[in-house]
Amino acid sequence: MIIITKSSTTKELEGILELQKQNLKKDLTPEQIKEEGFVTVSHSLDDLEKMHRYEPNIIAKDGELVVAYVLAMTNESKNDIPRLVEMYESFDHIQYYDKSVSSYSYIVVGQVCVSQAYRGKGLFDQCYHAYKDYFKSKYDFAITEIASINLRSMNAHKRIGFKVIHTYTDNSAVEWNVVVWDWKR
Repeated sequence: MIIITKSSTTKELEGILELQKQNLKKDLTPEQIKEEGFVTVSHSLDDLEKMHRYEPNIIAKDGELVVAYVLAMTNESKNDIPRLVEMYESFDHIQYYDKSVSSYSYIVVGQVCVSQAYRGKGLFDQCYHAYKDYFKSKYDFAITEIASINLRSMNAHKRIGFKVIHTYTDNSAVEWNVVVWDWKR
């Protein structure tokens, strides 16, 4: 039986990392990238433990196996994981309803992933709704960045309620969409 819950143990964080490894863009074929989507960033256990000090992640488990996750990153996380600093600083320059994103209270979706064997069963939506239920009293919205070529992810996020508020191209010529799921409007 699949349960949706908050991450609470090192074993669960390790399960997130195992699922992440199976879906890293660098290890997938172009066909898999196009059809199945991908995750871009490879975290370490230390990264996840640091993030977890501030907020738990939402996970789906089938028995002891982590089969889906939505990572939670706070503004405090940026100081623990240097590669996040640039993204958080960009929020100072992105406007959302005539205010900079950084002026809001927000949670960053660090990454979302569903195991290939469990796709099409509604876990993406279930995990995201648990994420909203858990965080909506503390934060105005969830925000994340999605590569434009990751069509499966873009479409799934739009279906949930995320809206594109900014698009940019990074130094390696990858186009990114900054998307927000507003829980207050």
